[in-house]
Amino acid sequence: MKEHFQILIIGGGNAGLSVAAQLLRKKSSLSIGIIEPSERHYYQPAWTLVGAGIYDIHKTVRQEKNYIPKNSTWIIDAVTEFIPSENKVLCKSGKEISYEYLVVSPGIQLDWDKIKGLKETLGKNNVSSNYLYEFAPKTWEFIQNFKGGTAIFTNPSTPIKCGGAPHKIMYLACDYWKTKGILDKCDVHYVSGGAGIFGVPEYAETLVEVLKKFKIITHFNSNVTAINGDTKTVEYETKATDETIKQSLSTLDASCYSIATHDASAETKRVSMQFDLCHAVPPQSAPDFIKKSPLADTNSPYGYVEINKYTLQHSRFPNVFALGDCTNAPCSKTGAAIRKQAPVVVANLLSVLEHQKPAATYDGYSACPIPTQYGKLMLAEFDYDNKPKMTFPFDQAKPRWTMWKLKTKILPWLYWNKILKGTA
Repeated sequence: MKEHFQILIIGGGNAGLSVAAQLLRKKSSLSIGIIEPSERHYYQPAWTLVGAGIYDIHKTVRQEKNYIPKNSTWIIDAVTEFIPSENKVLCKSGKEISYEYLVVSPGIQLDWDKIKGLKETLGKNNVSSNYLYEFAPKTWEFIQNFKGGTAIFTNPSTPIKCGGAPHKIMYLACDYWKTKGILDKCDVHYVSGGAGIFGVPEYAETLVEVLKKFKIITHFNSNVTAINGDTKTVEYETKATDETIKQSLSTLDASCYSIATHDASAETKRVSMQFDLCHAVPPQSAPDFIKKSPLADTNSPYGYVEINKYTLQHSRFPNVFALGDCTNAPCSKTGAAIRKQAPVVVANLLSVLEHQKPAATYDGYSACPIPTQYGKLMLAEFDYDNKPKMTFPFDQAKPRWTMWKLKTKILPWLYWNKILKGTA
């Protein structure tokens, strides 16, 4: 069975629906197909708030059909193969769909299996992750019932969607434990594949103070390789010095950790660390059907779609555009980035359709709302050069209650009522 569309969009998430809606507002006569297998649509930015006990998980999911733009065609299927040389894709159902122009925006893949034992222990043994709908409520359950001990929050060494999420929940957990009067009984550790807490110095300065306030011990350049829920251990690889690894823990009866037997001359060390609570974030990469396709960047170990980072046009196939978490653009993978990318894709696709050169450019803008405690939030906005791009007429590196309201009330409303409809 064959189908053909003037514009075919892969993915019905934030990026795909925003582009489809904006295209049809510009030119209602366009023939647009959207391939999306899921009949449920999630507002994932609120899952951190769910994990912190202040947002109802059921309010983060709605029916996909209610957000498919009118005059577009929803194909409930999944792409298995791209054949850009023939302007067509193959689907799981066996259907072949051809196109004149292609927009690739299926999001990112969560590679749970790359951390041994993680998938098996999720939701049990005080191990959870806000990166899945069914486990974000478990995070709150575990935080709420925690009585003290060692709490580990992990962040992988790969790029991830919402790069601030691994430590957002950590700050909120610490603030909750402080309010309960048990923070001094907690040893909190952040095991991160990153080189620092945040890539933009102006915002990092604020977060360093938050780390100090909650006495959080950081382990940077550390890649988690295994989580064993039965033995309550996290294993990670690090290039840190012995002095960094061998830290004393302040809490009585807190589980300690040690360096595993390893060649002392080796550059990378394996560390085993015991925990009483663990919030884990899996490594992430492009979906497998992109990795193995001609669209993938052969120089990217994560298989992202190869695009011009300014025009968002594919580097080798001019009738292909991509946006969102699946691209090799060196920007943060956030909904805020998508909001700035979508109009660039729309403008440039319409230009190419009219046989003109793409003129619209994306500067790498992204935003990361980081709650530093209940009721206060720092809105970090920045571009490709890691330079702040503050929207509001005040210092956004300072956490404020107004930004907390933006995150918890305004942004969810904006998403469902404006962004997905192409009007924001």
